[in-house]
Amino acid sequence: MRVTNRPPILSVIVPCYNIETYVSDTVTSLVNNDQDDFEFIFVEDRSTKDKTYEALLELTKRLKHGRVIQHEQNGGLATARNTGIDAAEGTYLTFLDGDDWLAPGYLKDLVDSIQRHDVDFVRTDHVQVNGIERAVHRAPEGRRNVPLDPRTSILPVDDTTMVDYPYAWAGVYHRRLLDKGMLRFHDGLKTAEDRPWIWDLHRRAESYLVASLRGVFYRRGVTTSLTQIGDVRQLDFFRSFDLVLAELANDPEVGLLRKKALRNYCVVIAHQLLQRSRFDRPTAAKLRQMSADALNKMSEDELQAALIGMGEQRVHLLRRVRGGMKGIAA
Repeated sequence: MRVTNRPPILSVIVPCYNIETYVSDTVTSLVNNDQDDFEFIFVEDRSTKDKTYEALLELTKRLKHGRVIQHEQNGGLATARNTGIDAAEGTYLTFLDGDDWLAPGYLKDLVDSIQRHDVDFVRTDHVQVNGIERAVHRAPEGRRNVPLDPRTSILPVDDTTMVDYPYAWAGVYHRRLLDKGMLRFHDGLKTAEDRPWIWDLHRRAESYLVASLRGVFYRRGVTTSLTQIGDVRQLDFFRSFDLVLAELANDPEVGLLRKKALRNYCVVIAHQLLQRSRFDRPTAAKLRQMSADALNKMSEDELQAALIGMGEQRVHLLRRVRGGMKGIAA
């Protein structure tokens, strides 16, 4: 609990679910970033397989201003992050998943960056960790450490851009975004919760920059991670992209931005279909049906444009699922 009336400069929101194995590393990395004007909010999302909650209660005693909020029932990552946002008091907010960690001093550098430039949000690179392997993943915007209009980083359609780099934990966000109706996630989304979120930021925020920071370590291959579990929750990406398309409907540049969103959608559908062997048979059948439904909502011209340059395997697969092989564009 805070013992001062001064609000924190930074709130760090850490959703946690079945991550007892990793949470000690996570908290230790936050201890190595701790400052008097930082707060750390851990949202325990009713873990079912371990004692994540009990571990958090003990480990967070090492932080000057750490607190644990436990959900009455599991709500998923989006809802857990929203709980943390609602509890946050900081001028700036950032996120960290409960099985990841930060380099020492990273949070200070992150706050220095957003304060120095007074932008709405800052995005960073990150390091992906798979066992003992480390790989730097750069944010796809090449312009670094200069304020930018977020809209300028959405396009082009056929290249990887900042809306294809949706990781909420790779950055820091000014509280004023909340006042403008941004920053919260769509409650209940079990996966791809950051897709409509990142699109909204890039469409409606006024300024941002990409900082050359690489202090977030993102752990891949965690068996309890939803990305590793082939069940029906994975299919929430359909709802996520449908939300993106619905929210684009009133955008003044809807024609151009919709092309980008549809291409994103097709890329993710193809990825899931190519990985369908990890699903049980009923879920795999549902994936195929929902994929067909989503693709059939696209006009032939829209689909043709989305598939250009996507590669023969993915184009063939998506065309076959949709029905009809007309105009294959590899």
